[in-house]
Amino acid sequence: MSTETGFFQEILTTLENANRYLELPPAIYERLMTPRRSLIVSVPVQMDNGRVKYFTGYRVQYDTARGPAKGGIRYHPKVTLDEITALAALMTWKCAVVNLPYGGAKGGVACDPTVMSRDEKKRLTRRYTYEIAFLIGPESDIPAPDVYTDEQTMAWMMDTYYMIKGYSIPGVVTGKPVCIGGSLGRDSATSDGLVITILEALKTLNMSIDGLTVTVIGFGKVGYHAARILHGLGAKVIGVADSKGAVYNAKGLDIKALHKHKEASGALSGFKEAGDSSLDELLAIPVDLLVPAALEGQINMTNVKRIKTKILAEGANNPVTTEADKVLLDNGVFLLPGVLANAGGVVVSYFEWVQDLQRYFWDETEIKNRLTSIMTKAYHEVLRISVDKKVDMRTAATILGVQRVAEAIRVRGLYP
Repeated sequence: MSTETGFFQEILTTLENANRYLELPPAIYERLMTPRRSLIVSVPVQMDNGRVKYFTGYRVQYDTARGPAKGGIRYHPKVTLDEITALAALMTWKCAVVNLPYGGAKGGVACDPTVMSRDEKKRLTRRYTYEIAFLIGPESDIPAPDVYTDEQTMAWMMDTYYMIKGYSIPGVVTGKPVCIGGSLGRDSATSDGLVITILEALKTLNMSIDGLTVTVIGFGKVGYHAARILHGLGAKVIGVADSKGAVYNAKGLDIKALHKHKEASGALSGFKEAGDSSLDELLAIPVDLLVPAALEGQINMTNVKRIKTKILAEGANNPVTTEADKVLLDNGVFLLPGVLANAGGVVVSYFEWVQDLQRYFWDETEIKNRLTSIMTKAYHEVLRISVDKKVDMRTAATILGVQRVAEAIRVRGLYP
């Protein structure tokens, strides 16, 4: 999270920057500054040692003018209401940028899943789902995986909802296993969408993917798949970092081999085909493309001045703080904001939801083609605003997303 200002305050600053061009009516602007609904729940869980431990859970529905709320569930020790509110706002703009019929939401539980057993995480998930069950549903609010949650987590959520309702409702969550209504292509969807926007940016900047030097920060699902796909297209991924360390090889890394090494050892360090490094050292190495794909606020005023990259593509949500953003722009970095660049996950989640509702499923080729079409269109809509209004891509994307949400609010009006 940002060390300079609160995360949600940073989102409001971005909203304010966009409104300088939109000049929204005060009533609509004030509504966009305020989440529609915020829920805080106590989540009691019986641990394996027999003791009951209490965790705090959250679910924020930021705005639903465009449709049901949509957003992930994260398990992390640093989950707070401020963070969840900020992420829910970002989801609201993100869904609108790629023109999905969704509002934005986010949820999470403040816990450390890395020290919990599988059964403890299952009991946590089931109780948390029970506590928020009156908010969620295929027509109201559809959760998905996020940090330290996965398709197994979604299966537990779906099954708990089934036990409450008495019948199976696969559309209540997305990102679940294919065997119970999940979608083909969902596993790598965020990374697929990220690479699609990167390829479009390369065309804009007259750059080639062949030999493109890349550093990836974060080697979870998004970072790994992004690095793997870029490597397969001819890019040279020279550095990878995660929360425990980093590795570097100027000649390029074998991404699949690195992934196998991390799965076997639990860390990137010690990979025989690269030298161990640190995040700070890695960020100082000049590259054509930097992909922060971990948590928010990782690029901040303590490290941004070291960065030497031509393109920064946000695989994570808001990995660059507001103050660091200004430094990157002053240095001429072409920034692909997360509300555009990492929207592939929610796009394929939308496909999964649609398939669940109609009980008819598409093959992976159709899903990839539809994803490419949506992401490419969104990129050029944002680029057009950036050029026309002479603003950076983050401000342009926020203008596009906020404008669409504001229009939905305007035509629906205020009840009563």
